[in-house]
Amino acid sequence: MTPAARVQTAIEILDVIAAAAREGGPPADAIFAEAMRARRYAGSKDRRAIRAHVYDAIRAVRTAPPTGRAAMLALADRDPDLAACFDGSPYGPAIADAQEDRAETGLASPALIDLFDPSIDESEAPAMLARAPLDLRANRLVSQRDALAALFPEGQPIAGAPDGWRLPPETAATQSPAYSEGAFEVQDAASQYASAALGAGPDSAVVDLCAGGGGKTLAIASLTGDAAKILACDASRARLQQLPPRAARAGATRIETRLLNPGQETEMLADWRGKATHVFVDAPCSGSGTWRRSPELRWRLTPARLERHIADQARLADIGAALVAPGGKLLYAVCSIIEREGRVQVADFLGRHPGWTADSGVLPEGVGRAAGGGFLLTPGRDGCDGFFLARLTAPC
Repeated sequence: MTPAARVQTAIEILDVIAAAAREGGPPADAIFAEAMRARRYAGSKDRRAIRAHVYDAIRAVRTAPPTGRAAMLALADRDPDLAACFDGSPYGPAIADAQEDRAETGLASPALIDLFDPSIDESEAPAMLARAPLDLRANRLVSQRDALAALFPEGQPIAGAPDGWRLPPETAATQSPAYSEGAFEVQDAASQYASAALGAGPDSAVVDLCAGGGGKTLAIASLTGDAAKILACDASRARLQQLPPRAARAGATRIETRLLNPGQETEMLADWRGKATHVFVDAPCSGSGTWRRSPELRWRLTPARLERHIADQARLADIGAALVAPGGKLLYAVCSIIEREGRVQVADFLGRHPGWTADSGVLPEGVGRAAGGGFLLTPGRDGCDGFFLARLTAPC
C-alpha cells in the first residue's frame, strides 16, 4: 500500500470507530481487527502504519469527530508528511481544502474535564493519553520479581509494588514460557497497589464482588500465599469463566467462583452475609483512568452512562458492606479520575453506613494522594492508570 492509501484506510476505520462511540457500538480494537480481516491484502507494515494513524488520531481528538477525515486533517495540520498524503492519488484521500472542518484536538471535552477530581491539574493531561508501559506482577506462588528481572532485563522495578516489573509498551512478554507456567501476570501497577491495599492475610475470608476475569483475585491469592479463602463473583459469565484456567496456571487452589444475577446479588450471597473479613468492590465505572490504553473511551462517556455507573457503584458498595464481618474491611475501587465516582461515592457511603470509617495509610509511601476518604492515583503523578481507592472499616 502507498502511504496515501494507508491514510485513506485509517480515515475509513475512524469513521466506523467514531460512529460506534456515539452509538455504543464495538470498541476500537475490535473494529480495527475486523477492518484488517476485510483487507487481507494489507501487509504487516501496512497494518502497523494504519494502526498508528488510527490511534494517533484517537489520542489527539478530544470528542468523537464528525468524520474520520476531519480527525486525520487535524493531525495533518501539524505533520507535513501526513499532509502530503492528501494528494488525490488513487486509493488515497482527496486533496485537502483549507476550509474543510477539522476535528477539535485536546484531552477531552470541557464538560468532561470539569468532572475530574479537583486535585488534578492541566499539567497531567499529556500523561493521560501517553502510551502505557507493560506492567507485570510476579506470582509469588511460582516465582518472584528477581526472576522477572532476569527474564526481561530491559525492564525496571515498579516503585511501591514489590512484585511489579515494568517493560516498554507492547513488549511481547506473554510469549515467554514463564507466562504459561504461571510465573507472572500482566497487571497495571494501580491494580497491584489496590490488591495489596485490601490488606488480606493467610487467614482471611475474601469476597471479590466484581472479579471479572480475576486479575485482582489472583493478586490477592499470591499475596496471601494461596492460604486465604476467596470467593470471586461477577455478573458476566464470559468474564468469570476466564478465572478457573488462570487460577490453575497460577497455582491458586482456594478460589471459588460464583456467577451472580444482576439484582439478585444479596440473595445469592446470603451464605456470606456478615462473614467476610475482606470484601473487594472493583466497581464498573467510566474507565476515565484507562485512557492511555483505550483512548476512545473519552468519546463514549455520556451523562446518562455516567449516572448508570454511579448508581451501580453505590448499589454494589452497599451489597459488599453487608458481607463484611464486624471490624472487617471493604476496599472500594474504580479505574476513574472523576470526582463523583471516587471521593463523592465514599462520602455518600459513609453517610449511609454510620459507624464505618475510612482508613489512612493504605498505600506505599510516595504513591497516590489523599482524595477525601480515599486515595487517587494518576498517570502523571504515579506512572500508572488513573485509579481511586478507599479502604473502609466496618464497626465492631
